[in-house]
Amino acid sequence: MKTLLKSAVAASLALGTVVAQPVLAQDTGTIVPGLAIANLDAVIANSNAYKTAETQRQTTYKAQIDQATARGNALNAQLKPLADKFNADRQAANPNRASLEQQAATIQQLQESGQQELQRMMQPVALSRAYTEEQIDAKIDQAVKNAMSKKKISLLLSPQSVLAVSANAYNLNQDILNELNTLVPSVQIVPPAGWVPAQARDQQAQQAAPAAAPAATGKQPSGR
Repeated sequence: MKTLLKSAVAASLALGTVVAQPVLAQDTGTIVPGLAIANLDAVIANSNAYKTAETQRQTTYKAQIDQATARGNALNAQLKPLADKFNADRQAANPNRASLEQQAATIQQLQESGQQELQRMMQPVALSRAYTEEQIDAKIDQAVKNAMSKKKISLLLSPQSVLAVSANAYNLNQDILNELNTLVPSVQIVPPAGWVPAQARDQQAQQAAPAAAPAATGKQPSGR
């Protein structure tokens, strides 16, 4: 999942190691008002909508998952004797380096082609998960703002920005989760035909931009 700290949360990202200062106040038992910490990736993963979608996906895409699992098992069975022979040959008193290099190349080729094959099989599942996440991502900012407002939080930090913290005095995860569950009680798991994730849409837009530039900057006919 991409980092989701945006809008009201974005100011925390520029603080770097400065966030260690409020943490030091814990030693005296002082709670810094208006300060909180939240792991938005964990909040999303624990939302009702996300967990329900994960369960539904196992049924909706069972055929693809079963096919990929069976193919993965077959690939492992194919690779194991090759890997066993490679390991045995390289432990010989006088290993044949040319043979070992050829064996390693064969194993690597099989691994790479197998991974690509499994990714193609699981593409519908991956698209479904991305579609689910985008629907939840669209509401996470509002959930954060609602939780911050209710708890009178003025600065929200990510766990990665904090050196250390004791107890849960600053943890806003549950408050954001409650808001998110209200805003997004459920999501769709089957994307519309032709749908692509936001990252792919951005790449397509960037690729289309240079083609449109000459037309936008070209000189207009003089009309003479």
